[in-house]
Amino acid sequence: MSAGAVLHRLTPRRLALLVVVLPLLLGALYLGLMAQDRYVSTAVLTVRRSREESIAASGLAMLLSGGGTALEDVRLLRDYMHSEALMLQLDRRFGLRRHYESARRDPLYRLWPGTSREWMLEYWRARADIRLDESSGLLTLEVQAFDPEFARQLAAALMAESERFLNEVSQRIAAEQMGFAQRELDRAETELVQARKALLDFQGRHQMLDPQADARVSGTLAAELRAQLARVESELGTKQTYLNADAADLVTLRAQAATLRTQIEREQRLATAAQGDNPALAGLAAEFHELKGRLGIAETRQRSALATVEATRIETARKVRNLVVVEPPTRPDSARHPDRLATMLTLLLGCGLMYGIARLALATVREHRD
Repeated sequence: MSAGAVLHRLTPRRLALLVVVLPLLLGALYLGLMAQDRYVSTAVLTVRRSREESIAASGLAMLLSGGGTALEDVRLLRDYMHSEALMLQLDRRFGLRRHYESARRDPLYRLWPGTSREWMLEYWRARADIRLDESSGLLTLEVQAFDPEFARQLAAALMAESERFLNEVSQRIAAEQMGFAQRELDRAETELVQARKALLDFQGRHQMLDPQADARVSGTLAAELRAQLARVESELGTKQTYLNADAADLVTLRAQAATLRTQIEREQRLATAAQGDNPALAGLAAEFHELKGRLGIAETRQRSALATVEATRIETARKVRNLVVVEPPTRPDSARHPDRLATMLTLLLGCGLMYGIARLALATVREHRD
């Protein structure tokens, strides 16, 4: 049959039957005989962090304003609720595949048997619609199922698993932060104990409480002896100008000067030279100073590590993630899908538009042929 014959036979009535009546009839047959009712359980939730500035604010007003809400946590929760691992877990508990394959008469919205795990994941994500309001941080969950109670159970299970996931994330992060801070504190305390032990061993080994103090005393004593020696030598020099060499005063002054020189030499040897197994006092003071410095550093590090542990404990407590349920999962009384009236009206509108376009196209073709 030629194209002209087809155009001749394609009358407006036949075109209306083909473009309008037939699709409407098929749509009515599908909606009336094949389409399975789908029930939707709805829940609204968000994620909150325990922050100090959130204490004084009222709960619902703060939620609606987004205060205390961590959007990155809500996005993480949304991705987890659409994860393959959670889908498989729900499949083991509730038999997702068995339930969604049960609507045998609905070829459009059932899950066909033998589908791959990847296709089932896409199907599940379409049945579990999760919408995030970026301004308020509220997460709206809508779970579709062919049974109202099954839809509610799935939504409740998603909420419970989400709360468990948040608790695990919070505990793991807190444990990692506290573990690191505690390890630093343990290391600092070990160094402090070792530094104290080294200082005590030094004091016990040399029988000295503070070699630095002894060195200062020795230096002060040597300075006083030098001053006395200078006075004696000055007096000796003065008296030698008018007394005989064997005068009693000169003999006494010479003896005093010799004694002072001996004492000064002994103090110098004590400070700078080793005495048997004992090191010089200057060396002992330097070693003691180093040990004391190490102890001071260890004490500072231990105090800093302890402060870090306390700060980490407070910070992890402030950042605990809590699942806030604004609206618990509902049990639908009536099916939301399919909306037969809206679907038929949309189909009628679409078919009418296609009919008008087809009539215009046919009229244009016929005009050009003529």
